[in-house]
Amino acid sequence: MTITANAAQTLSSLTDHFAIPGVLAFREDRGLLFADVTSPAATASLCLQGAHLLAWQPRGQQPVIFLSQRSDMTPGKAIRGGIPILFPWFGPRHDGKEGPMHGFARTQNWTLDFAALSGEDLHLTFTLGPTDISRALGFDHFRLAYQVTIGPALDLHLTVANGGTTPLLFEEGMHTYFSVQDIHEISIEGLDGTTYIDKKDDFKVKSQLPGPMHITAPTDRVYRATSSPLTIHDPAEHRIIHIQKTNSNTTVVWNPWAEMPDIQPDGWHEFVCVETVNVGDQSVTLSPGQTHTMQSKVTLAKTH
Repeated sequence: MTITANAAQTLSSLTDHFAIPGVLAFREDRGLLFADVTSPAATASLCLQGAHLLAWQPRGQQPVIFLSQRSDMTPGKAIRGGIPILFPWFGPRHDGKEGPMHGFARTQNWTLDFAALSGEDLHLTFTLGPTDISRALGFDHFRLAYQVTIGPALDLHLTVANGGTTPLLFEEGMHTYFSVQDIHEISIEGLDGTTYIDKKDDFKVKSQLPGPMHITAPTDRVYRATSSPLTIHDPAEHRIIHIQKTNSNTTVVWNPWAEMPDIQPDGWHEFVCVETVNVGDQSVTLSPGQTHTMQSKVTLAKTH
């Protein structure tokens, strides 16, 4: 596999090569490039910085993804909300060296390589290779491919390729902010019988109690050895959000339970992060020439 620098894309080149009339359009705002989707089955928006999905709303549904109204849409700065891609580490750098929180992928400009409409679904592929920033942090022989399918379901595939001659150790995550009516009323199923690291209680290892999980206080939990499907029950919105994971063995659940500078007042009531990740002792070691794909698929069901 040959690793090359990311191609520089402009609003004009994106429009010329990938725009689909009435379905996929591009715009530039405050130095960032965006893709706006109006497929037969859903609307969505993405930012090429971070290949960051900002919104997804199937027809006849309320928005599924939360984006802070105060999110700093500035080149080189992380976006609050949506689905940030975390790579090659989660949180602080896992090897103790200096590096940006949650890695460099979420603040780098990705390249759109493919766009096509198939039936109700729009298929997009973004790629990221080494940059000056990644090389300065010691990452020069990787390539990321992010396949996004937007339709009645949201299907995300993040593939990591090791183009070097030595093993590549990394953590990864899709830090999904799910939009809910009221954090006080939701529950999460699928974590029964697991253990988690409670980052709000001195990183103690605890066991998840039987039954649905309810959030009643500041929550930052790293659930280990969790690959089962997850369900968010949002009774105030009369819907269930289903999350299916593949090649993800960690789940992170987070809500600050308090106001934050880059989230609108009481905005924390309106989201829960249920994240598809591989971190800690579920980090991935990738042999030279090999690839690893982590998937998250989100579907909705109405309740009465």
